[in-house]
Amino acid sequence: MARKSYVFTSESVSEGHPDKVADRISDTVVDAFLGAEPEARVACETLVTTNRIVLAGEVRAQDSLMRGLIEGLEDKVRNAVRDIGYAQKGFHWANAHYECHLHAQSDDIAMGVDASGEKDEGAGDQGIMFGYATDETPELMPAPLQYSHNILHRLALLRHDGTLKELEPDAKSQVTLLYENGVPKHVMKILISHQHRDGLKPADVQSLVEPHVRALFPEGLVDDRTEWLVNPTGNFVIGGPDGDAGLTGRKIIVDTYGGAAPHGGGAFSGKDPTKVDRSAAYACRYLAKNVVASGAAKKCTIQISYAIGVAKPLSFYVDLHGTGEVDPAKLESLLPEMIGGCTPRAIRTHLGLNRPIYARTSAYGHFGRTPDNEGGFSWEKTDIADDIRRAI
Repeated sequence: MARKSYVFTSESVSEGHPDKVADRISDTVVDAFLGAEPEARVACETLVTTNRIVLAGEVRAQDSLMRGLIEGLEDKVRNAVRDIGYAQKGFHWANAHYECHLHAQSDDIAMGVDASGEKDEGAGDQGIMFGYATDETPELMPAPLQYSHNILHRLALLRHDGTLKELEPDAKSQVTLLYENGVPKHVMKILISHQHRDGLKPADVQSLVEPHVRALFPEGLVDDRTEWLVNPTGNFVIGGPDGDAGLTGRKIIVDTYGGAAPHGGGAFSGKDPTKVDRSAAYACRYLAKNVVASGAAKKCTIQISYAIGVAKPLSFYVDLHGTGEVDPAKLESLLPEMIGGCTPRAIRTHLGLNRPIYARTSAYGHFGRTPDNEGGFSWEKTDIADDIRRAI
């Protein structure tokens, strides 16, 4: 029997967290290649540390474009770091040492993925991917994670516009929620660790951020019983890549569902959409969100699996967590066909993924976001909810 009353915690990290700086840079590379050639291939890893940025991985584009694209990356990478807000002695957008070790994609990998003759485009790797949705929040996301994201996103906006000029880019948040009968009832703890300019005490930082954070929660969730922990180490002046090295793909639970749902293990950032680690995870979220939006269930988890070089999924699984109004087996037959059988090509086409839309996903979660006019976060649309409702 599923528990109805419990305590659950999720965390988020800001765009200035070292791992998120690396994710932003890797996705900037993806956008640069897809912006020049929609069918380009990218698998980019980034390391950031004290005044150093290192890129590695494999890429593919037309021969006439490759050299110019790679040579043009340095300015794009530095601009991304500047946009985050790093102009510190230990990590400065203009002064950090930059190295690029990107090379051409392996012919063996390309052969398995490319379409040829009767063969459809295959998955870029083997693996399992998950998608999840719940009616706990308007975004159909787990509440502790959504609130953790909201806190840092809001503080970043206030930092950028000068309202909270005392804050620096690196930050982490954590929200602990009490659930009663499966519904979020009370915020027990709010933890915020935020980099700041020298001279501030934790109480100073709390007085700066608390009014803005309180305003983000639904009425009644935060009250006098809520415990606040702000900069519990006592000082957070040295941060970002100067304080700790960052790598692409080390915050996959922050990127997805905050631990409230399974994760297949593959990171998203730095990968073009032929990599099903990314595109199929987006498709699973899209389908799960539309199931919940249709009213067919209050919660939905979807798992899909692939073999490298093979177009058709190996399996497709639906779990409604006992909240559904329909047999999950019926959804397992119905849902894949709503996006062309969930082949990699069908997913990319249905969601419009061959576009430079990925740098914006690198912080504050890949899910629970608002679709934009340029095609970003297309997997957050609920445009097939009515079709699901009619079908069941």
